Amino acid sequence: MSVKPILIVVLVLALVSMACGIQVDLPDINIPVEQIEVGPTQTETISIPAPAGDSVALMIGFGAGELRLSPGESNLLVEGTASYNVQDFKPVVTVEGSRVELKTGELEIKGIPKLTGANIKNEWDLLLGSMPMDLTIEAGAYRGEFELGTLALNSLVVGDGASDVELVFSAPNRVPMTQLRYNTGASNVTLSGLANANFSTMNFRSGAGNYRLDFSGALQRDATVTVESGISQVVIVVPAGTAARVKVSSSLTSIEARGVWEQSGDEYVLEGSGPTLTIFVTMGAGSLELRNVP
Repeated sequence: MSVKPILIVVLVLALVSMACGIQVDLPDINIPVEQIEVGPTQTETISIPAPAGDSVALMIGFGAGELRLSPGESNLLVEGTASYNVQDFKPVVTVEGSRVELKTGELEIKGIPKLTGANIKNEWDLLLGSMPMDLTIEAGAYRGEFELGTLALNSLVVGDGASDVELVFSAPNRVPMTQLRYNTGASNVTLSGLANANFSTMNFRSGAGNYRLDFSGALQRDATVTVESGISQVVIVVPAGTAARVKVSSSLTSIEARGVWEQSGDEYVLEGSGPTLTIFVTMGAGSLELRNVP
């Protein structure tokens, strides 16, 4: 075995030995102003009517900055504001039949940028309509705050790079969700109230980072979750009283079960009534913590 593979193995074993103390620190990046053409701040009003028909597909493409989503109270598909001082961040709307795209520019910033440190501003505050929709969010390096409770999401797909995101379903999704898919890079992500999303299948894939999946809420039907993660810290919360089974595939992951979990080999079972939540976890290394309370 060469020296380099040996060093990699030693590094992985060192990470695992830290058990639940592992914490993946993600870099912030200050972008020098001289590398980006910064102008006066512009604030645009966004107002997108819902297309005709029973099915709407909304794709939000966001580069870098801060993106906030929450339920609206009007008949519009999307309304809100976009404030930015880089021309490449100017929002563009495209409508093709029942598909609507709201996208920002293609300025590439890697890492989780401290935009304020570079005097860069790109902030979107958006309200989403109550009509049934398939929602897709494609983002780069950004900070996101998503309140999706009370919406009617047929599906939810999120794909981002290095991100810092809090997504919550504080109230039930008003229609059955066929799938919830979240793919992220090296990030800090917290997903809360996931039982309220009313999905049948959920897939969460990530690189190195810190992740919290909280399945609080009202589980209305049997649901299956797949979690695939690299060297990371993952916390899974399932409220006591919810019937759940967690199966873990990883020989290099430290696992701690807090609460009333019953362990049998690589499976952890939570006794409960009603629909059953089945979670399959595959991790490269790091720590996995199972909880019954937040």
